[in-house]
Amino acid sequence: MANIQIGIRTLVEFILRRGDLVPTSVSDNSMAAGSRIHRKIQKSRPSTYSSEVALKTDFDYLDTTYEISGRADGINRTDSETLIEEIKTSDVKFSELPDNTLDLYWAQAKVYGYILMTTEGLDQVTIQLTYVQTPDEQITPTKIVYKKTEATEFFNSLISEYKKWLKLSRDLAESRVTTAKAVTFPFPKYRAGQYDISKVVYKTIVNDKHLFLEAPTGTGKTISTLFPAVKSMGEELINRIFYFTAKQSTRRVCEEAVKLLSGKGLAIKSITLTAREQISFPEEKDVPADQNPYMVGYYNRIKPAILDIINNESQITKAEVQSYAQKHQVDPFEFSLDVSLFCDIIICDYNYLFDPQVHLQRFFSVPDNTNCFLIDEAHNLVSRAREMYSATLSMKPIPNLIERLKANEEENQPVIKRLRGLKRAFMRYSKESRDNDESTYSQVEPIPNFTSKVSKLIDAIHDWLSGRKPSDTVDAVVDYYLSCRTYNLISQYYDETYRTRIVLTDDDILFRQFCIDPAQQISESLDLGRAAILFSATLSPLDYYRRVLGNEPNSIKYAAGSSFPRNNFELIIQQGIDTTYRHRQNSIPDICASLFAMINGREGHYLAFFPSMTYMNKVVEAFNLAYPDIETHMQQADMSHEERTEFLNRFRATDGKTMMGFAVLGGIFSEGVDLKSEQLIGVAIVGVGLPMINEESNLVKDYYDNDNHQGFMFAYQLPGFNNVTQAAGRLIRTQTDKGIIVLMDARFAQNRYRSIFPTQWSKPRIINSPTALSDIVSKFWRDNL
Repeated sequence: MANIQIGIRTLVEFILRRGDLVPTSVSDNSMAAGSRIHRKIQKSRPSTYSSEVALKTDFDYLDTTYEISGRADGINRTDSETLIEEIKTSDVKFSELPDNTLDLYWAQAKVYGYILMTTEGLDQVTIQLTYVQTPDEQITPTKIVYKKTEATEFFNSLISEYKKWLKLSRDLAESRVTTAKAVTFPFPKYRAGQYDISKVVYKTIVNDKHLFLEAPTGTGKTISTLFPAVKSMGEELINRIFYFTAKQSTRRVCEEAVKLLSGKGLAIKSITLTAREQISFPEEKDVPADQNPYMVGYYNRIKPAILDIINNESQITKAEVQSYAQKHQVDPFEFSLDVSLFCDIIICDYNYLFDPQVHLQRFFSVPDNTNCFLIDEAHNLVSRAREMYSATLSMKPIPNLIERLKANEEENQPVIKRLRGLKRAFMRYSKESRDNDESTYSQVEPIPNFTSKVSKLIDAIHDWLSGRKPSDTVDAVVDYYLSCRTYNLISQYYDETYRTRIVLTDDDILFRQFCIDPAQQISESLDLGRAAILFSATLSPLDYYRRVLGNEPNSIKYAAGSSFPRNNFELIIQQGIDTTYRHRQNSIPDICASLFAMINGREGHYLAFFPSMTYMNKVVEAFNLAYPDIETHMQQADMSHEERTEFLNRFRATDGKTMMGFAVLGGIFSEGVDLKSEQLIGVAIVGVGLPMINEESNLVKDYYDNDNHQGFMFAYQLPGFNNVTQAAGRLIRTQTDKGIIVLMDARFAQNRYRSIFPTQWSKPRIINSPTALSDIVSKFWRDNL
């Protein structure tokens, strides 16, 4: 018989929570203050008082034992009574607490009372709710005498209602396990490499490991990773799959893969989580929570809404969430999170696992060995994680905030005082940089005492916000409050992998906590599940990604071979071109001639990628002058969605004309763009993609020079080269695609680059002139048409 644990608070809140959805914002200091008040009250009690008393009971249902457990804040046993104390803290006055909040407080204490009376054979207990209003620590104690007959009736009613949901979960689980065990691969046969990928993914899950997987374009990496994870559900190794990705396009690919498996008989529930700002209804915009009809009374309507969507939908995307949210008048974002508790596959952004500010508490507050993580496009996680664990605080908003608050200076004095103190701290700790006329300065140590100033401001604003009505001033204060909270949160991670940056501009001072190496944080996040599969078409070299995305020596690495024949494309290195910064102007004629040599071999659509828009614009100008009859199109700065679509649609047109497109390496068209067959038959990459030299990349370089003597490689070469392989991956998207890849830079022929080429880039043709390029291109097309 299986054994499942349920927390008393979880049970009570799920069954009894009523009322409005009111987003709360509690500072870390306020939480710490609540814990301190708990300890203070507990220590003040008599010797007959016991703190943090563990209580548990259980019941059997559907061949499963459910253990209900929790800790009472305190129990005081005397000859005259047994008293159970539940301590709650909040900044709201006791008299202003909503009835539904008080009901939850009492219900939790009543469950403690029931368990204690049952286990100790008592007929009644006294329950005391001790409410403490912060920050003044105003204490309001309330007592009731609770009899066992009443407690038994109350507890049984809770369990009776909860059993309906347990049965739903059990039915869903049985359906998941049975159909996952039976489902077969959704295609007649595996592509080359797919079976091997599926096998290594399955073994990774069986052995509770982390896998770094490079699966080249066309391998079908989504279904090759998802299918074995689903099969492990059938073996009851895992209960839930999280599919993390940074892009909407890859989320859609995963949705299609789930649909394919469903067509083969897989009966599971999947949901795609969408960011709040993208899924909320237009009428919710800028509406306070207490006036938002989708939030007011949310908990009164949420359970019927969940039952409705779970009983009627299997694949739940943004459209389904919004439809049912509108039907039941519930906030769509919060609704999607509540529905996800009943889903087997959750498709969402990286930040729901890795970002300390927004990760899903309901899933990731403690490790869960029944979760499996599939992390797509994992090469993007390096820069994303650095930013998630970095924080910047600006001094610029402070004078404006002070000026706004001075309109009611006496009432707002606590916040004004802390704002002025923080401004003085900005000035004090940046003095040396200002005196030395330095625009930027970096140091290993955090700024002394600065976070304590930030912390005091956070608490002052938190207290000040209580009961405030919405206004422009309140909005401005809240914006800065949130920035301060982020800075304070990130300071808790500060260690030798961080650097502090002081940045001076003409009108601002910024303090930045920069996370150079988030490997530890990533590793801790990955350890919240049973297994993690980090995969991408471009994850070379695997040792680099294993180091920066967890640094776990016991993790597995696997490079799958391409499922396409190597002779479907010609890889050419034009080493007669020097694209280093000081030679860029002189390189333009040879680049133009080489581009023409590439496109002159066959009519069709071609793309050239450049390390900067400035460089690209100069080449486009020269190319149009030299070859005015060639149709050209170029990426523009800040293109709208419609302009991007128009640019790509030119390639999707089957007109047979020669067209040359120009785009920026690492930009919007170099990744996540799917141009098949005749839509794209040649790609040129100008330069090795090195990022511009900047302060933070130099900090990364220095850090890894000290760590493994590979600073330049980790900070510049490998991030740049990933942009190169991503851009090259726009070509050869199917088994029948054929085309040309031209790498235009002498450095590509050097061993330091050849040694990190993907396995499918074997035997490149190395040439020195546009003429030699033209000969190779012409021969390739003669042999392949």
